[in-house]
Amino acid sequence: MTRIFSFEDLPTADLVVDAIYEGGSAGNTGSDPISKLLPGVGNLGGFRASGSGVKKKFVVLYSSGEEGDWPDRLDLNTGQFVYYGDNRTPGHDLHDTAKRGNLLLKAAFEKAHGDATKRAELPPFFVFTKTPTAKSSRSVQFKGLAVPGFPGLPMTEDLVAVWKTTSGERFQNYRAVFTVLNAATIPRAWIDSLISQESASATAPSTWRSWVESGAYSPLTSEPTKVIRTESEQTPDTPLKAAILERVWTHFKDSPLAFESFAARIYQLTDRRVIIDEITRGSVDGGRDAIGRYLLGLSGDPVYAEFALEAKCYRPASNGVTANTVGVRETARLISRIRHRQFGILVTTSVIARQAYEEVRSDRHPIVFICGRDIADILIQAGYSSIKRVDELLKEWLN
Repeated sequence: MTRIFSFEDLPTADLVVDAIYEGGSAGNTGSDPISKLLPGVGNLGGFRASGSGVKKKFVVLYSSGEEGDWPDRLDLNTGQFVYYGDNRTPGHDLHDTAKRGNLLLKAAFEKAHGDATKRAELPPFFVFTKTPTAKSSRSVQFKGLAVPGFPGLPMTEDLVAVWKTTSGERFQNYRAVFTVLNAATIPRAWIDSLISQESASATAPSTWRSWVESGAYSPLTSEPTKVIRTESEQTPDTPLKAAILERVWTHFKDSPLAFESFAARIYQLTDRRVIIDEITRGSVDGGRDAIGRYLLGLSGDPVYAEFALEAKCYRPASNGVTANTVGVRETARLISRIRHRQFGILVTTSVIARQAYEEVRSDRHPIVFICGRDIADILIQAGYSSIKRVDELLKEWLN
């Protein structure tokens, strides 16, 4: 059972990864738990810093999960956390924000790529997500201690200014990539030292000290304890995702051949190393709707893994309607078409039935499943984060 800290205990509580910190019952900003846990950060906004001027004591990165245009994302398998800055409306320069969050990001990433002296000037970043409980809609979950950058990611790619368009107006915002460090508990003693601005190194987590001294990342990684996803885990978990998936299915439900091309594009959006060689003709596809390659080696000395892709535009679950699931027959068909040293991709607007999922995983077949929720997530991550943007993307199909 997840550990829960009551609102009354917050001023003295440690920060424990994945623990929930309950908000108050007043129903206003005074019920915010983060400001009680970490004095000085304020009780509003996604970007909250404690300390005046340039030098901050610590910074909170809070994600509500409700910003479709700015899909913050934590990868539990790798410890990578993607966070978007605070310039979210047109008419402002990239760094011209009320809380100066983007300026802080710029300075933080510059110092992170400097020497130990520069890294020692950085404040710790604490990541929280919105997690309502029965007692308070303002409750949050602590996701970890983060530092700028990620192992193996070039410094030219960990902080990037991306363009967005809203109501026909363009503007820029930062896409920042952090590493959540392998620190299960952040002791209250360290937090108190940071607040008082005393020497805090003795009480800091060892992975933080190591990163400051050497720049070596120690990500908090985790392997899933199960090998299959339930049908609910394959189904959109927010109204926006459900609406996007419904629009995709409605667009292609009477044109499955057009969906094959779209499914190949969806897989391409997951990784720039994906190369689609051919969308096969329906009458001679041999059980493969598309074929392609995945780049394993360097671009100057490429090594490829070939794959076969199959697309199933099946009805997703919605408004009490049961999904038309992908079963054993469909997965067995794809498996039978995979040649030696190939892998398979199955893209569906619906879900993979439990028996089919279990058989594929237990027999260790190299099949990648992209289900209904995945399609919505991939589109949102690629910038198609509204029904209007999805409609614009779909215009190139069925025309």
